[in-house]
Amino acid sequence: MSAAQTLPSVLEASAERFADRTAIVDGDTRLTFAELADLVAEAQRGLMASGIEKGDRVCVWSPNTFHWVVAALAAHAAGASLVTLNTRYTGAEAFEIISRTRAKALFCPDVFLGTDYLEALRKAPDAEGPSDGPVAGLPALELVVRVPIEGGRGPEVGVITWDELLRRSVAVGAEEAAERRAAVGPEDVADIIFTSGTTGRPKGAMSAHRQTVSVAEAWAECAEVTEDDVYLIIAPFFHTFGYKAGWVVCLLRGATIIPQVTFDLDRVLETIERERVTILPGPPTIFQTMLAHPGRGERDLSSLRLAVTGSATVPVSLVERMWDELDFKLVMTAYGLTEAVVVTMCRPGDDAETIATTAGRPTAGFEVRIADSEGNEMPPGEDGEVQVRGPNVMLGYLDDEAATREAIEPDGWLHTGDVGRMDERGYLTITDRLKDMITVGGFNVYPAEVENAILALGGIVECAVVGMPDERMGELPLAYIVAEPGHEHTEESLIAACRERLANFKVPRRVLFVDELPHNAAGKVLKRELRERAAADAAAR
Repeated sequence: MSAAQTLPSVLEASAERFADRTAIVDGDTRLTFAELADLVAEAQRGLMASGIEKGDRVCVWSPNTFHWVVAALAAHAAGASLVTLNTRYTGAEAFEIISRTRAKALFCPDVFLGTDYLEALRKAPDAEGPSDGPVAGLPALELVVRVPIEGGRGPEVGVITWDELLRRSVAVGAEEAAERRAAVGPEDVADIIFTSGTTGRPKGAMSAHRQTVSVAEAWAECAEVTEDDVYLIIAPFFHTFGYKAGWVVCLLRGATIIPQVTFDLDRVLETIERERVTILPGPPTIFQTMLAHPGRGERDLSSLRLAVTGSATVPVSLVERMWDELDFKLVMTAYGLTEAVVVTMCRPGDDAETIATTAGRPTAGFEVRIADSEGNEMPPGEDGEVQVRGPNVMLGYLDDEAATREAIEPDGWLHTGDVGRMDERGYLTITDRLKDMITVGGFNVYPAEVENAILALGGIVECAVVGMPDERMGELPLAYIVAEPGHEHTEESLIAACRERLANFKVPRRVLFVDELPHNAAGKVLKRELRERAAADAAAR
């Protein structure tokens, strides 16, 4: 177990213990743990010279590169809280979170996949009014750092390049920077990660440094991670899976981080062979795609040791094929959520049936219980809401005491909104979702957010969004629409409108116009019935 309780102390310990070992491989960039610590210290001093103080918020809205890790750790070292932004967010979605967190600095790419993130932010509907900063309507935002991904940009007010940030470091002494790092405490807020809810409005789950370190340590222990491991991180760093169960795990154990900027299977297979990758977590779709790839047999994948999967149905046959055909020594499933990160994990030695049909047993000091609607604990084998309690439950939602009280009981039990059951061994199986959440290729989509975007277009009487089964992505959003008489909406126009307002993975892939939606006696839409319709329709098609 690590004695470190903050992210700066974790980095310091890894730089001492694993100094000359490779910390990150990102294209032509290779950094040892000592070099990583030096680069983080340089970026930290650059942030301090730019006015970042203890308690500020720093957003990172960028794809998986070594810059992301450095930016996050530099923000932590400067005493700031990290705010992660989904790279698939529209400018409007990102604007809302930057505004609500009152972020003082933002890291974003110059251009990524042809999109200028900063320009998208400036075109958000609320980006109005006078401003001396880089984005109108965001008065707290004083600094934007352009991460070099695809191409440079000219000078702009309040906007600097990555290299300029590093050059600013000369204005702050090493001793002052060390004092700032030492002032970061275990109870300080390390990160604010946003998750949608049943209201459709994103909520910022806050975690302390000790919690971020603790859940990563628990994941590392269950997965038996060592300094000999090479971890190909496909999960986005803005997600707890890529961040806390990803590169923080590597810092703790001295494993090598290999960021995957975009998912390209040919590149994944080539990287596994070239870098001798040992750890490859991801949703089941990744492994199904690997098994189906015609060129798989031409690659040497013998280095693979561990796969951790979940977020969707895992067939027993897939686990067996991952052992037999992909040569994984360990295949594990897990369950977590933004508010608690890693709650349960399978363990080495679990059989294929257990791995495929359960999410493992509690880890990271969590208690897990299954409760009925009255809060009474259910016996093994009975379905109920999954509730968790322990030292790593989030501190609460940012600026939302009401939502925090609704989510966390006075005695510490967190309502996950998921339905599941425990077996006699204490292994958890997730059976349904109270929140109707849709999982698209490992990304969570909350129907209320999509429904609100559609209803805002006008001409819609009622809307319900559910997940329809998809062989590759697990699920895809499907919208059932009851429209007003004489409306001009079409499936194509609604999908196009959603693309302007929502991240791509949230956009309905199909829109079905119906005369009415099914309701119960209380008037609530019967989402289960709609999901059954969607499944039957998908099977027929």
